[in-house]
Amino acid sequence: MEGRAGDRAPWRPHPGALTILLAGLLVLAWVSPAAAQETSPGGGSSQSSGGLERPGPAGEETLISPTDLLFIQVFDVAEMTREYRVSESGRIDFPLLTEPVEVAGLTAEQAAQAIAQQCKKAGVLSRPQISVTIRESRLHAVSIAGAVRSPQMYPVFGRISLQDLLLQAGGVADDAGSTVTIARGDVSRRVLAAQEGSAGQPASSSPVPDTVTVSLRQLLQKGDASSNVYVYPGDHVIVDRAGVVYVVGAVGHAGAFALSEARQEMTVLRAIALAGYLGPFAKGKKAILLRPNPSAPGGKEQIPVNLTAMLKRGAPDRTMQSNDILFVPDSNILKALHRGADAATMASSYLAVAAIAP
Repeated sequence: MEGRAGDRAPWRPHPGALTILLAGLLVLAWVSPAAAQETSPGGGSSQSSGGLERPGPAGEETLISPTDLLFIQVFDVAEMTREYRVSESGRIDFPLLTEPVEVAGLTAEQAAQAIAQQCKKAGVLSRPQISVTIRESRLHAVSIAGAVRSPQMYPVFGRISLQDLLLQAGGVADDAGSTVTIARGDVSRRVLAAQEGSAGQPASSSPVPDTVTVSLRQLLQKGDASSNVYVYPGDHVIVDRAGVVYVVGAVGHAGAFALSEARQEMTVLRAIALAGYLGPFAKGKKAILLRPNPSAPGGKEQIPVNLTAMLKRGAPDRTMQSNDILFVPDSNILKALHRGADAATMASSYLAVAAIAP
C-alpha cells in the first residue's frame, strides 16, 4: 500500500544513524586496499604450493602435460568452446586449423595465447578472445627413488629445484652414492628446448639430453648453484646408492664396507681403519688393490699398495672405487716362527713341570 504525504510526517534520518553509516564507509575504504594486496596479480587469490616451487618468470601456474584434459572457451564462438584432450605428443587439434597447436609445457595463459596466434595467422578469427582451463591432469608429479628416506611420487605443478625435492623426500639416506640421475619427461624437454630457443639457439642444434647427472657432493657440500637444477612434472629422479669396497687378508676383521661418497671419499687408509688395521703378521709393503677392469687379465687390475709407508705418512693415500678389493698378505715365515716359539714354550713348560714332579 502506498502512503500519501498528508497521512504522516515526512521521514528524517536520526543523527546517530548517520554517524554509524559514515563510520562503516570509512572502515570499508580502509580494508579494501589490504584485501586487494592479498589477491594475486591475475585476479585470483594466491595459493600456497605446499613448499613446491612454481614455474617462476614464465608464470606462477600449472604447466600443461600430455594427455591433460583442457576446457577451451572461445568467446562469442560457441562451436569452438568445449573440452580438448592433449595428445601424447603434447598437441591439440583445434577446429579450422590445418596444423595442431603445441601446448605441452605451457601454462594455461600461454596456451591461450598460442591458440589465438594460430587462429589469427590462419585467418580463422580476426580478434580471438580465448581462455584455457586445465580440467584433468595425471602427470603433475615427480617420482624420486633410490637412496632417499621417503622414495615416492611428489606433486609438482610447475617446477622445483633438485635440492628442494630432496628435502621433500626427507633427505638422502646413509648409503647415498655420489650422483643423482634425472630422466627428463616430455614437459621438461619442451620447456628446456623453448628456453634454448629464446636464448637464440635453435632447438634442433642443441637437443635436450634425456638424462642429467648431478654430483651430490657439489650440490650438498659445496653448494654449487649450477648443480641445483630444476625438475619438472613427469621427470624421474634416482639417487644412486653407494657401492662397497672389500678388505681381506691379514687385517683385524675383514669385510665389506659401504662407500658414502655423498659425504666423504673412501680411501685405502680409511678402509684399513674400518677393518681394524693390520694384523700381527701382515706384509703391509706387499698389499694389492684389485680393481675391476674389463681390459685387464681376468677382469681385475692389480695395483701395488705400500700400506706400511702410507701409515707412516711416507706415501700418499689412494682413493678407492666401488667393488675395489684391498688384499693384505701375511708372512708365512713369521707365522711359522711364531708357531715354533709357541711349541718351544710349551716344551719348556712341560720339562719344568716334569722336573719337579715326584
